[in-house]
Amino acid sequence: MSTDVTKLRDQLDAVDHRVVQALAERFWIVEKLARFKAGTDVSNLRDFAREEEVLTRLVDLGKSEGLDDSFVTRLYREIMDHSLRLQREFLAGRDNPERLTAETCVVAYQGTDGAYSHLAAAKHFGSMKGETRYEGLDTFRSVAEAVQSGNASYGVLPVENTTAGSINEVYDLLAECHLWIVGEEIQAVDHCLAATADAPLSHIRRVLSHPQALAQCTRFLSTLRDCRVEPYTDTAMAARKVRDDGDPTQAAIASEEAVRRFGLSVIKRRINDQRENYTRFFVVAGKPATYRQSVPCKTSVVLVVNHESGALASCLDILASHGLNLTKIESRPRPNSPWEYLFYVDFEGNVADENVAEALRKVTAHTNYLKALGSYPALTTERAKPARPRRAAGEKGKATTKNDAIVEDRSLQAASDRETYKIASRATRQEDTEVVIGTVKIGGPRPVIIAGPCSVESRDQIMACARAVRDQGGDILRGGCFKPRTSPYSFQGLGFEGLDLLEEAGREFDLPIVTEVLHPADVEAVADKSNLLQVGARNMQNFALLKAIGQVDCPVILKRGMMSSIDEWLSAAEHMLSHGNQQVILCERGIRTFETATRSTLDLSAVPVVRERTHLPVIVDPSHACGVRRWVPKMAAAALASGAHGVMVEIHPKPEQPMTDGQQALTFEAFERMMRDIGGGEPAVKDCVSTA
Repeated sequence: MSTDVTKLRDQLDAVDHRVVQALAERFWIVEKLARFKAGTDVSNLRDFAREEEVLTRLVDLGKSEGLDDSFVTRLYREIMDHSLRLQREFLAGRDNPERLTAETCVVAYQGTDGAYSHLAAAKHFGSMKGETRYEGLDTFRSVAEAVQSGNASYGVLPVENTTAGSINEVYDLLAECHLWIVGEEIQAVDHCLAATADAPLSHIRRVLSHPQALAQCTRFLSTLRDCRVEPYTDTAMAARKVRDDGDPTQAAIASEEAVRRFGLSVIKRRINDQRENYTRFFVVAGKPATYRQSVPCKTSVVLVVNHESGALASCLDILASHGLNLTKIESRPRPNSPWEYLFYVDFEGNVADENVAEALRKVTAHTNYLKALGSYPALTTERAKPARPRRAAGEKGKATTKNDAIVEDRSLQAASDRETYKIASRATRQEDTEVVIGTVKIGGPRPVIIAGPCSVESRDQIMACARAVRDQGGDILRGGCFKPRTSPYSFQGLGFEGLDLLEEAGREFDLPIVTEVLHPADVEAVADKSNLLQVGARNMQNFALLKAIGQVDCPVILKRGMMSSIDEWLSAAEHMLSHGNQQVILCERGIRTFETATRSTLDLSAVPVVRERTHLPVIVDPSHACGVRRWVPKMAAAALASGAHGVMVEIHPKPEQPMTDGQQALTFEAFERMMRDIGGGEPAVKDCVSTA
């Protein structure tokens, strides 16, 4: 090894040493802050606005030092999360002294090293002072019994998965055993298929894993031929068995951590049916824990309602009347009582709050059994979502869509209540519908910015566009993968290969993605990877496609047809609404008139008309209407001024060398100027040429 390499590695070691020392110093200050908060009446342990401010400042500092802002954001989100855990643990120790007296904290979980339960336990108790020992047990019941008997201080039990649903056995144990829920943990689940050697999929004849893991990978498993799928005790135990057996035709589905621990080779990553796959765990103990009001909590109860009409509804009404937001309700058969049920209810609130205690007292009057399972810090509520840096200039004061775009005189509305669209009509629903995609809300007071290339052309191109959207404060990444071209000789898109690239870019830069779907047979496959679907103008009256989209749980943007009236547009939306999908967003993209100066005529008058007639969100696509990039920013500002809930524009790193529609795509610099101009809610009035 050369002397130069040795010197460089020594320098890296020295930097790493300083980084660790700086982290230790930071967490020491965090503990001092926790001590201060413990002695004061702080209303909320977490200061979300400060987190945003800190992230913004650090991202800007990172940029000035040549660091990728997504890396800085991910890193400091982890640091902030750990800081918050340290503060919660310090306060919990103050309020529950028994947590500090035990010399060794024993945490029981089902499985072995590398199991998702083990990863969740290590994540949850990593901030606890003193020695923590993790013990893997064979079954959920053995975990519950270890805690109940005092052989374990805590147990970590999975209760639900975002793909496979609830773990019924654990719910039954919560009702049966004398356990208290004292915490919850969220563990990302990213399954791998692993074997003793890096072999082709066609060589695998047997796959082992926990039944829940198998249920989360059914689509992938259905593609394997001549292969037997067998349930096993645990994901990590399955990985260990594959290692011990040494059979190259045998594989396990497990976490990458388990694969690494047992020396296996990954054959395929990310085999989950759903890209967003998480398991929620309960942390249980033999005694309840106390948390102060500054820690946002949830409370879980199990109850059996009186056998009378409306008893369950009365219980839920009481919670609602006390302002307690219900986050989950689950029913399970009541043991030895056929056709009677136990109801598990989670709601936001802390039993230490008199308001919550009073609500539970009132609920008791409508039940013949009620058991409080515990109050614990909440990780799945709106207040628990991670902060984001304010990336765009003026984001704090971004324009808001005005409700006065809906005229107060409702007399015109009655005329718009056509027989062809009942569900979409304001006569059916007065309140604006908000379509939620992750942390993005379309239809709320804050306009949403969707941007990206007309076509996904390459990995480098879509990654560059995603970075530009993220850096300028955009909300959603768009990209065409399947292109309905007028000429059969034009670029038709990369298809599912392009969709994979678009999904990767969205994941890398933490952006939801939207792409157009052309064929009813492709709807489910595209919806599996894309956060939003898009129906293009040419397909607005493709009723087979609309029906297929109406039957999936995925938001959709419906573009107005080039020769379509507003009534026809809303009737097309009704086709999807009537088949079940209520997550429809309307998009005005210009209609065909006698005018030829622009590609289409952008009908901004449609925005207030549509907002008067329907509760559905409406956005505007000025790129397809104008067809010339220098006019797009002005029309985007005009669209927001007219009351649109957002705009969708095209951008490209090299718009002079595109596969499709380069003349209407903004350069990254023009997109930055547009975002700066609309960021404060008062778009600047400049000469159109100056925005080119």
